[in-house]
Amino acid sequence: MDYFAELGYFGLFVAAFLAATILPLSSEVVLTTLLLNGLSPVALVTIATVGNVLGSLTNYALGYWASLEVIKRWLKISEEEYARAEQHFVKYGLFSLCFAWVPVIGDPLTVIAGILRIRLLWFVLLVTAGKLMRYIVVSYLAIQIN
Repeated sequence: MDYFAELGYFGLFVAAFLAATILPLSSEVVLTTLLLNGLSPVALVTIATVGNVLGSLTNYALGYWASLEVIKRWLKISEEEYARAEQHFVKYGLFSLCFAWVPVIGDPLTVIAGILRIRLLWFVLLVTAGKLMRYIVVSYLAIQIN
């Protein structure tokens, strides 16, 4: 994570983008480090949100264009993770996309949205709302604790 933090705003963008995929990265750690180093909270939250949403759009595109078996194999989504995300999506509908930031179910949710051909406008609005709120809360807590 230090590597991403050393790259400043660009490093946060890359970390946030990659964290929205199946890679085990924590963009929150990079965000917090940069906040504590005095970078602009508004710029950091904006950059993290944009990067994370673009990563989720990559998952959406994979779901939209690839077969389910290819997706499970390539993204290493287990049958259990996929089933859990699908149940969450069916239970809560479109608004479950506000929880695309949640570990374990978030990435499969964005893939399922692509598989189900959810309207792109709704996808972007709901995923952005959830991810933006998460980064605002993380930033607020980081600033308050420091």
